[in-house]
Amino acid sequence: MTTRICIAISLCVACAKAHALDAAAGAPPPAQVVSDVDLTLLSVDHPEQFPLATAAARESSPELIVTGVVAPDVNRNVPVVSMASGRVIAIYARVGDFVRKGQVLLRLRSDDVSGGVSDYRKAVTDEALARAQFERTKDLYEHGAAAKSDLEVAQNAEDKAKVDVQTKAEHLRLLGTAGDNESGFVSLAAPVSGVITDQQVTGAAGLQALGSTAFTISDLSRVWIVCDVYENDLPGVRMGDAAEVRLNAYPGQVLKGTIGNIGAVLDPNLRTAKVRIEVLNPGILRLGMFATATFLGQKKETHTVVPASAVLHLHDRDWVYLPAPKNRFRRVEVAAGRALDGSLQEIKSGLEPGQQLVADALVLDHAVEQ
Repeated sequence: MTTRICIAISLCVACAKAHALDAAAGAPPPAQVVSDVDLTLLSVDHPEQFPLATAAARESSPELIVTGVVAPDVNRNVPVVSMASGRVIAIYARVGDFVRKGQVLLRLRSDDVSGGVSDYRKAVTDEALARAQFERTKDLYEHGAAAKSDLEVAQNAEDKAKVDVQTKAEHLRLLGTAGDNESGFVSLAAPVSGVITDQQVTGAAGLQALGSTAFTISDLSRVWIVCDVYENDLPGVRMGDAAEVRLNAYPGQVLKGTIGNIGAVLDPNLRTAKVRIEVLNPGILRLGMFATATFLGQKKETHTVVPASAVLHLHDRDWVYLPAPKNRFRRVEVAAGRALDGSLQEIKSGLEPGQQLVADALVLDHAVEQ
């Protein structure tokens, strides 16, 4: 019985070994794992085909880039005020028009003018009568036919009449007319030259009481760029610092300005302060335009500068290629700064002055892809 059990076990073991050998013969070879593959290294056959450049050092001012809007200089806004109320007869200018000093902007019919002219003429008539009475009393006094007190009373009446005439004439000048105006019409003229940026009257409308602002004329030879600066960036913004302004409408043109004011109150929702840049208008700035302002600090900083072609912009990142041993180049991420004159690019971090890099990164990238 024992002999039979041993024979059975031997047969089972032999079958298991045979099955294992058959499985091993049909199994694929074991995988070879390659470790430590550097994906930043690129191999090329002829590295000499890709010229190298040397990163240089350059001093520049620290910068902060924000957005802003073109706004008028309120110190150059002049309200056109009508001291006379009445009905507007004609309007000769509109918002956006350029007007010159003395140009008639509107014409209106005013009872204030009619009443003022009437009062002025009455005052002139009263003054003429008072003067005649004074001259007559003076002549009588010189011939002993009138007392000195009569002469003094006549002199006082004449002086008061002159004051009344002057007062009525000044009132007419404030209304924008003179004593010879018999029609009751008055014209409103521009006090300065500039662009009409606000209009509060329309045709055939009634102008309100004395002191109403009909138009606002702005001198746009100098304007403001009003920017929003976050509170964390405010330490880098100082009064008198220089700023460069670029307009969305004219991206290739750079305007120079100076910080004239930093708001003392923060927006509670955005946590920003208004910063005002004063800019000379070359004639292309229009109110409401969007602009990008770059604040330049007064303290100089040293940055790395490379040819603009050496920087590859890929997937919202900036890269450069550095030479490596064994016909290879290493791709390194950098933080690019602003573009400089002469087709140069500022590098804020990732590259040091004196390092060599491929002068044209795009050519190398295309060669590797092929």
